[in-house]
Amino acid sequence: MPYSLLVTEPLASALLFTTFAALVLTSVVFSRLLERTGIPVGLIFLVIGMIAGSEGVFGIEFDDYAFAFRIGTAALVLILFDGGLNTPIASVRRVWAPAGILATVGVVGVAGITAVGAHLLGMDWKPAMLLGAIVSSTDAAAVFLALRNSGISLKRRVGSTLEIESGLNDPMAVLLTITLTSVMTIGESPHIGRLVFTVVWQLASGAVLGWVIGIGARRLMRQLRLRSLGLYPVVTLGVALIAFGIPTWLDSSGFLAVYIAGVVLGNGALPYRVGVVRTHDAMAWLSQIVMFLVFGLLVFPGQLPGVAAMGLAIALILVFLARPLMTAVILAPFGYSAREIGYIGWVGLRGAVPIVLAIYPVLFGAPGAQTIFNVVFFIVVVNAFLPGAAVARAATALGMDVDEPPRPHAVVEIESMEPLRGEMLTFYVDEALAVTGVPLAELPFPDGASASLIIRGQDMIPPRGTTTLEHGDYVYVVARPQDRELIFLMFGRPEE
Repeated sequence: MPYSLLVTEPLASALLFTTFAALVLTSVVFSRLLERTGIPVGLIFLVIGMIAGSEGVFGIEFDDYAFAFRIGTAALVLILFDGGLNTPIASVRRVWAPAGILATVGVVGVAGITAVGAHLLGMDWKPAMLLGAIVSSTDAAAVFLALRNSGISLKRRVGSTLEIESGLNDPMAVLLTITLTSVMTIGESPHIGRLVFTVVWQLASGAVLGWVIGIGARRLMRQLRLRSLGLYPVVTLGVALIAFGIPTWLDSSGFLAVYIAGVVLGNGALPYRVGVVRTHDAMAWLSQIVMFLVFGLLVFPGQLPGVAAMGLAIALILVFLARPLMTAVILAPFGYSAREIGYIGWVGLRGAVPIVLAIYPVLFGAPGAQTIFNVVFFIVVVNAFLPGAAVARAATALGMDVDEPPRPHAVVEIESMEPLRGEMLTFYVDEALAVTGVPLAELPFPDGASASLIIRGQDMIPPRGTTTLEHGDYVYVVARPQDRELIFLMFGRPEE
C-alpha cells in the first residue's frame, strides 16, 4: 500500500464523515427550530449547503456533477418508493384518471407555458424549452412531506389527487429533459411521432414492469422466513433498486416503475410492516436532506445575481400562471370545484426533481446549461416560500381541510415475521359516537374482535367489561378482516 495512502487514511475518511454528519445534524436541528414558521425544511438544507460550499464560510469545494446526479437519482428512487408504500390503492382507484392526465398532459402544458415565459424574458427557444421541461413536474418528496407535516387533513379527493399526481409525473419531465438535452447537444430535431411513441412506451411498460416487480416482491416477502427482522427493510431496499434498474435498462420508465412497485408492495401483506415502512420513511428523509445539501454545495452564489431577475420572474410565471392554468383545464371536466382546482393548482411544489434534472444538461455540456441550473435555484427557492410555506393556510382559506380528531400520541405496533390474519385498529372516541359512555361488556363486538387497550390522557387503561368509553379516549381494537365493517359502524373511521 502506498505510504501516502497510509498517511491520509483513515484521517481523510474521518474528516469526510465528520463534515457530512455536521451538515446533516445542523440541517435537522434548524428544521426543527423553524418548523413552526412554515419555512420548508428543504430550503434550510439548501441554505446550509450554500454556507458550507466553495464560496461560503467553510469553503468546501464540490463541483462533481456526475456524482451529484447519481446521488440525486438514488434519492428520487428512495423517495418515490416510500411514497408508493404509503399510498392506499383506494386512493389510486379514486383519482387515477385525473391524476394521470395531470401527470402527463399537464406536465407538457406547464413546460410549454414556462418556456414561452422564459423566451419572452430573453432566453433563446431551445434553452427556454429545456428549462420548462426541467421544472414541469411537481416533486413527490416535497408534496408528500408538505401534506404529512402541515398538520391538516385534506378532503380525500384533493389529497389523493396531489399525491398520486406527484408520484406519476416525474417520468414525463425526465423524458422531456433527456429529449431536449439531446436536441441541444446533438442538434437533431426529434420526430414527433417517434417521441409520442417513446413516451407512451416508457410510461406503459414502466407501469407494467413496476406492477410485475411489486407482485413478485409480495410473493418473495411471503416466502421469506428471516430470523432477523432488520433484514426485511434490506429486502425492500433491493426491490426498490431493482424496480428502477431493470426497467431503465429496458428503455422504460424506472421512476414510474419504482413508484408502482411501492404501491403494489405497500398494499399487500408485509411481514414486519411497521419496521419496513419506518425504515423507508427515514431513508426518504435522508435522501431529501442529502439532495438539498448537495444542491447547495453546487450553487456558486457569485453567479446568481446575473440571473436573479429572470429566475424570479420565471418562478412567478410557474406558480401563478402555468401550474394553475393547466390544472384548471384538466380537472374541470372531471367535476372538480373551483376551490379544489385552485388548491391543487397552488400545491405544485418543486424540490429535488428539478435539481436532479438541472444537473443533466450540465453533464452533457448543453449550451446555456449553467445558466439554466442557476435559474432553477430561484425557481426552487421561490416555490418553497410561496406554495410551500402556505400549504396549510391555503387549505383553510379554500375550505379544503376537514375536521379530524387529534392523532393518537401513543402508537401500538405489532411486529411479526409473518403476515397475521388480523389487525390492530385505533379509534378516537368522539362524543357523537353511540359507544361513548357505554361499558365494553354492552358493546356488540364480533367473536373475533375485542378492545385491547384504552389510552385516556396519559393513562393506559386495561379494558374490562365494566370499563366505560369516554369522550377523548383512544381505543385500540383487534379485529379480523371480515369484522372491519361492523367495527367501523361502531367506532367510525380508524386513526392512522
